Amino acid sequence: MAATNNSLPSLSTENRTVGGFDAPNATFHTKLFINNTYVSAKSGQFWTVRNPADDSIVTEDIHCAGEEDVNNAVAASQSAFEGSWGRMASSERQKIMLKLADLLDVENPGLMRLESIAMGQPISFGTRVGTLLGGIVRYYAGWCDKLSGEMQPDDGDGRFKLVRYQPLGVCAGIAAWNATLAFLCMKVMPAIATGNTYIFKSSEKSPLGSLAFGELIKKAGFPPGVINIISGPGSTGELLASHMGIKKISYTGSVMAGRKVQVAATNSNLKRVTLELGGKSPSIIFSDADLENALENSSQNFLLNSGQICVAATRILVHEDIAEKFATGLKARFDMFNNTKGDPLAKDTFLGPLADRAQTERVHAFFQQGKKDGVNFLTGGGINGNFVEPTIMNNPPLNSSVWKEEIFGPALGIRTFTTEDEAVRLANDTNYGLSACVYTSDIARALRVSGRLEAGSVAINSNYFPGTTVPFGGWKQSGNGGREGGYAAVKSYLEAKTITVNMDVGPR
Repeated sequence: MAATNNSLPSLSTENRTVGGFDAPNATFHTKLFINNTYVSAKSGQFWTVRNPADDSIVTEDIHCAGEEDVNNAVAASQSAFEGSWGRMASSERQKIMLKLADLLDVENPGLMRLESIAMGQPISFGTRVGTLLGGIVRYYAGWCDKLSGEMQPDDGDGRFKLVRYQPLGVCAGIAAWNATLAFLCMKVMPAIATGNTYIFKSSEKSPLGSLAFGELIKKAGFPPGVINIISGPGSTGELLASHMGIKKISYTGSVMAGRKVQVAATNSNLKRVTLELGGKSPSIIFSDADLENALENSSQNFLLNSGQICVAATRILVHEDIAEKFATGLKARFDMFNNTKGDPLAKDTFLGPLADRAQTERVHAFFQQGKKDGVNFLTGGGINGNFVEPTIMNNPPLNSSVWKEEIFGPALGIRTFTTEDEAVRLANDTNYGLSACVYTSDIARALRVSGRLEAGSVAINSNYFPGTTVPFGGWKQSGNGGREGGYAAVKSYLEAKTITVNMDVGPR
């Protein structure tokens, strides 16, 4: 199928065939979106996107931003920061953001279809994510005219003290492929609401939806340079992290790549860095838990997006009194969902493929190592193309890779515990600390245990899913440098400036 770079008349119109599956409106952008214009990459390099459902080529023409392209995006952002956007009244910025939110309410189905074509996200899940996008933009638009400063009380030194909070300037974000458009909104919107400008890079695995987002940016009325969208592999991200003109970078992805971003940022201009990295989240299920609720969240809600969710609870710790009943019930549900694999664009498909062949091979390697380590596969473990069976590993050794490392697929492990202290110790025995779940009918225990868990977020009697209005980020190797979400994200894009006035100088 030949990709085009024509403006999208609509993101949800005619039916075309892409990668062997019928997909509404397969027309999409492949060029970089810089200064409100789709432009060819000066690098002359291109990336191939495959439909993971059948490994067919969607396009070989995704433009990859090189050094000159990144420099051009930074220049456009800096110009907008110093001019049109930086000088615009906050109420006017808010109007434009609200217009974007309205456009997203209409166009998100088409955007999410593009995501599905690129990385295999089931449209049943993508539709749910898409409905959240407009709300994220509206929430941050609400902050545009509510960012006040401070006045400190007189402490007798004859100086009047003010604190102002000002935007940083040009900021950048790099997103993972499992929820690209949600990451785009969560990173870009708090930044521009506070007067910053932005350069966003999608994962090379899922560039289609974010590049199409440029059309909505223009339609909403954003001045050129406020939001720029580029694509490319890890080398493009390194250019952003090391650029002297970028004041902050927010990265979502693997720990390994996050370290590289941190080092590049430090070795360049010491730009601010927010890292939202991997997870190996625990789920503690006590004997007094609502078993049906725990099973639903550990199966259906865990398997969303084929288990490719950073906060997914992949280490199940279940009390020994209910362990056998829980394992039997979970296996039955996993086996049932194994029959829901299929075309990601079909509305009744629950489990789609993994994002690409590389991710499938990664999961396969974990399974092979698990078998070498003597892990008992209660169910699953099979792979067909990029489709992986829902997999339960029973009582994996504490030092096994399948228990300690992030798999990022529809696979989890189960171990038992006897006491609350043992459960907390096992839960915290990890290098990660992104999220955790606690299932119990004893609210005192729930609050006590949640306080002891080394995680940035804890869900009680449900699986965890990030929210727009609250901080999101991890402890230990799951995160660093601040939070995304809520007012915490807004503050992360502001610089404090203290102003003192000597009241003893001047005419009296």
